[in-house]
Parts: sequence; structure tokens; C-alpha cells
Amino acid sequence: MLTMAIAQCRPRKGDLAGNLDRVGALLAQAVALDPRPAVLVLPETVLSGYFLEGGVREVALTAEALRAAIETRYRAAVPDGTPIDLVLGFYESLDGTLHNSAAYLSLRGDAPAALVHVHRKNFLPTYALFDEERFVERGYGVRAFDTPWGRAAMLVCEDAWHSLTGTIAALDGAQMVFVLAAAPARGTAPREDTVPGPASVARWERLSRDIAEEHGVFCCVANLVGSEGGKMFQGGSHLAGPRGDVRVRAPVFEEALVTATIDLADLGRVRAEMPLLSDLRTALPFLRPELDRVVGGSTPTPPPAIATRPEVSATTSAAGAPAPIAQPALGSVPPLPVITAAAAGRGAPPPLTIDAPLVERWLVTFLRDEFQRRGFTEAVVGLSGGVDSAVVAALAARALGPEHVHAIRMPYRTSSPDSLAHAQLVIDQLGLQSRTMEITGAVDAYLAQEPDADAARRGNIMARMRMITLFDLSARHRALPLGTGNKTERLLGYFTWHADDSPPVNPIGDLFKTQVWALARHLGVPQAIIEKPASADLIEGQTDEGDFGVRYAVADEILNWVLHGWSAAELVARGVDAEAIRLVTKRLDSTHWKRRLPTVAMVSGAAIGESYLRPVDY
Repeated sequence: MLTMAIAQCRPRKGDLAGNLDRVGALLAQAVALDPRPAVLVLPETVLSGYFLEGGVREVALTAEALRAAIETRYRAAVPDGTPIDLVLGFYESLDGTLHNSAAYLSLRGDAPAALVHVHRKNFLPTYALFDEERFVERGYGVRAFDTPWGRAAMLVCEDAWHSLTGTIAALDGAQMVFVLAAAPARGTAPREDTVPGPASVARWERLSRDIAEEHGVFCCVANLVGSEGGKMFQGGSHLAGPRGDVRVRAPVFEEALVTATIDLADLGRVRAEMPLLSDLRTALPFLRPELDRVVGGSTPTPPPAIATRPEVSATTSAAGAPAPIAQPALGSVPPLPVITAAAAGRGAPPPLTIDAPLVERWLVTFLRDEFQRRGFTEAVVGLSGGVDSAVVAALAARALGPEHVHAIRMPYRTSSPDSLAHAQLVIDQLGLQSRTMEITGAVDAYLAQEPDADAARRGNIMARMRMITLFDLSARHRALPLGTGNKTERLLGYFTWHADDSPPVNPIGDLFKTQVWALARHLGVPQAIIEKPASADLIEGQTDEGDFGVRYAVADEILNWVLHGWSAAELVARGVDAEAIRLVTKRLDSTHWKRRLPTVAMVSGAAIGESYLRPVDY
């Protein structure tokens, strides 16, 4: 029997010494459990955080330095020398190269800490939100190794997405495959499966269950939690048994220490019932040349002819000639039913429908983590009376407590009276701290010098004055300003540069407007706010959809398809209105500059944000 513990935790970004101390505390907590685990498993890059960019070199350490540091913490945290093995991920320095690595250490009170094995990540994701190959080098190879309790192998994150790695580990005799991950959560649509959390959690469980069931092994996944630069690690660590069954599962988004006691003899029982690994060993000599052929690109060799002789059977005559097979009468066999896919060819993008309770939990956890990481307890929100700021205020109140949220109303003399009234509805409903800051005097004082400013310039001046107000009050209250721009506005460029989109933290910036409305209904935002036409309220009678020339529901659908790779021509072929596509894509294509920092002339090899790279929360 083997008892093991999985600790999914939130490392302090770039704090190597502090995270090593945390490992010592987790070792002490683990050995105090009953039953006592023989192994404690920690996630990928648990000593530093994952998204470090150019900061990797500053926290990387050699395997020997890791062994010595862990031994020091172990002896301080576990003075009686209770034995335990430790699996953890770290950035490794090896002969002048950097790697994303996993280490297996055996800790025994009567002997020095032993570094049993180091695995260096083979597959480095360099796509979408990942850029790993820019900062670390690949490892090459997967090997199983002996431990005090049996034989194990380790994989790091994307290694597990390639089925060949699990196969190699199992063929090398691994009974347990440890997968250390830093997997950001993705997927907000409702799902029919029973795995709690975002869609990516279910995807990871399917991966580990497939590794376990195909090879008759145990598969243990340890994942980070917490937010790094807006990317929320999902947690959901788990252990899959050799039948593909999940034995224990940690919660989503939360730190947790989960344990499971397993019987390694299950492997023999399962492999006897389902000898897939044995079948693979038998076929491997024939498959290896095929693999070499595919990799090398050589011409396939036809298989040798196999001599056979006809057998006497129901379809063969005694003389060896095939007997005639009776055919049914023409028309007596019914035709097969025809099933046509709803969307032939490429599948549709993820739906805009959201699992609102999941999104609420996700964004509240995100805000708590960002505020804790940045060292703030107070938030400042510009409350306009619209649905976006109402949703952000509601999320902030849940995350920090309403007494820590400062709602600021900033009317101009032409603002709609409803804006003030609806903002007050939110303040009263949530019990927020509030203040009204009239911006008319400040705006008009400037416009007195520019009396010919058109409506667009006047609107930009109002937006920038509101941002001056929020940032000044954030300094007064030592509070973090929260952004309230939704994804649709940001993609269409419907905001003032260095104004609406300036706050350093925005919980709804990746939600389309229609998704914000859905979340607002779930959060209980007053109905009057949800139902009124969306408006920037810079000009009397102005509405967002009037400015766009297209409804939000239509714009969101078009943007969702375009962002997932569909062209305008493909959307027209699917029946989407061509003029709506033109309006949306014209705004999208002409406003990329608004979503980037200023363009700097690069005259060195160490330009900030290009070569000198550090994440926002480093």
C-alpha cells in the first residue's frame, strides 16, 4: 500500500527563498498526517511561479543546490527525521543552460537527502499564451527510475499531452507517472460532464485517465493555483488509477493538500484483465521499424506474403472453390439512416454561453489573488451607472468586502440623471464606500481654451479626466483602480486610449458584452441597469449600438468567429450579414494600436518589453 499527498499551492512569484521555506512547511504538514504519506507531490515551477519570462535565470538553481536547500528545510521542518519522498518542479541551471525540470528527492533522517532523478521538460509550449522555448531549453528523453516504494517516471505539463511519453514511461517499468503542471484555466461554457470547473480541468483529467488506463499505471497530476498576470492556474490536481478511474480530486482554484492510499497490486490485477501493455511489448519489434520509417520518411516496405491454403468452411466447397453466397433480393435491405453534422468541416468556436456561477468564482478568486500578490486591500471603481462597472463593483465586493471598495461617481453637466441614480442603486445594494466627484469644472476649464473641440475630443477629455480622478483617489486610499471595459469594447476600440483601459487590473476584459449581461443577471445587478441601452453617456442620446451600427449580440458572434480563425468570406457563406461583418472587422482591424503599449524605437539589443522581459507581477 502506498499513501501519497498532492499539494496544489500558490507560489510567490520570483521568491525562491520564500517558496523553499513553504516547501519545508508542507513537508512538516505532510509527515503529521495519518496515515503518513510516503510521497509528497508539488506542481511545476513551484519554487518560483511559471510565467517569469526573462526572470527565469534569476531563480534557476542547479539540481545539487536544490538538493542542499531542500535538505536544510527538511531537517528544520522535520527534526525527528521522519522519512518522506518529495516530487517538485523548478527552473534548473545545468551547465550554462536553463530547463523547466522536475526532481525526485528521497529524504531520510539518518542519511543525506538523495537526488533520485531529474526530468527535463521535453515539449516546450510556444504558442497562444505560452512562450516557453524562448526562455528555457528542451530536455530529451523519458526514463523510469527506482524509488523506496516502487518504480516511477516524471513528466512536466505538455509532455503528458503527447501519448508517446506515457508509453515510454510504462515500457520502462513505471508503476506511477507523476505529471507536474502549471495549467491555466480556460473554458467558461456550461458542460454536460461531471468534472467541476473550467473545460480545461476536464481535459486534463481525460489526459491522465488515458495515460493510466492505456498502460495500466497510476497517474498523478499536481497543478498550480493562483493568478499570474491574469492567467488563472486551475488546480484540480488528481490521481487516476489503472482502470482510468479518478481516486482523489483537489478543488478548482484553491490551495489544498489531498491524500490517497493506493494498492500497487492493482496494477497486476488490471494488467491481467486488460493486457494492453503486454500486447504493446509483443508488437513493438514490428512497430519500431514503422516508426523509424515514418520519422525518416523512407518508402514503406511491403509485408512478406503469407502462404495460406483454403480451408473447408461454410463458404468454401470441399474442392477448394468458394461456394456461392446467397444475396438478398434487391430492395429488401433497408437503406442506412443518414446523419449529417450540423456544421460540416471545421467545428464552430466555443459558444458565448457562460457558466455564470463558475465565472463568478473564477473572477472573484482572480481579484483576491491579484490584490494579495500586489499588496493591496482597497479597490477604486468608477461607477457609471452602466452594467460593466456594476458587475465589476459586485465582483470586487465579493472578493474584498464592500467596505474595501470605493465607488466613485464622476458626472459631467450633460450626463444623464439616470447614470447617477443607477450608480446609487448599486452603491446601496452592495453597501460600498462612495463619493461623487463632479468633473464639469475641470473639463470646462480646459475646453475654455479649446472652444472649437468637437464631440469626440470633448468625450476623450471627459474620459481622461475621470481616469485622473480615479488614479489620484487610488493614491489617497492606497487602493488599486479596477478596469471596467469589456472584451467587445476593447476589440472594437470603443474606449479612450490611456483612459478607460488604463487600470492595471480588469476582471471582465475577456468577457464579451453579452457575457457581461449574463453575469450581471446572475450577480443580481439591478434590472434597470441590465435592461437600459448601453451608452458611454458622453453625448446626450448616444448609445453604443448606435455608434457601432450593429447590435452587441451580432458583433459578439462575429468577433467570436473571427478570433478563432474564420474569415469574413467564410462567415458570409454561413449566412452572416456582410455589412455587419464589414463594420465589425473594420473597427477591429483599425484599432490594434489601442490595445498595445506605445511603440518605442529600438536602438539596442535589450529593448524593454522586447528583449528585457519581466512579467507585470514579477
